[in-house]
Order: sequence, then structure tokens, then C-alpha cells
Amino acid sequence: MFRKGIAILLAVLVFFFTVLSLLAIWDIIDIQHIVRRSLSSLFIIFVSSAVMLFIFSVLYKGGDNNNNPKIPE
Repeated sequence: MFRKGIAILLAVLVFFFTVLSLLAIWDIIDIQHIVRRSLSSLFIIFVSSAVMLFIFSVLYKGGDNNNNPKIPE
């Protein structure tokens, strides 16, 4: 469920920046200030995603042993 939510969020962000880029190519919008804000927003999202990945992979250790089948000896 969490992965699907993140995938949908990233897909929406890609769609947004694609539309923004197309509007800038056709000179419908002025992109000077928008590019700087968009890139800084993407950087913030990247850093927060890295922190979340660290938290869930290192600190949150729930249910890892339930998925591993036991090997008979």
C-alpha cells in the first residue's frame, strides 16, 4: 500500500513537470523562476525520500522473519 502511494505520487510529479516543461517550450509561461523553484522542490522531495528510506530500512524492522521460509535440516 505504501509503495503504491509513493509510485502514484511520483507519477503525478512527473506529469506535472512534463506539462510545465511543454508550456515553457511553447512560450506560454515564463520559466525563469519556475525552474529554480521546481528543482529546489525536487531536491527537497529527494532528501525527504532518502530519510524515509533510511528510517524504514534500518530503524523499522517489523515482520522480516515471517516472509523467509525455513529450510529443513
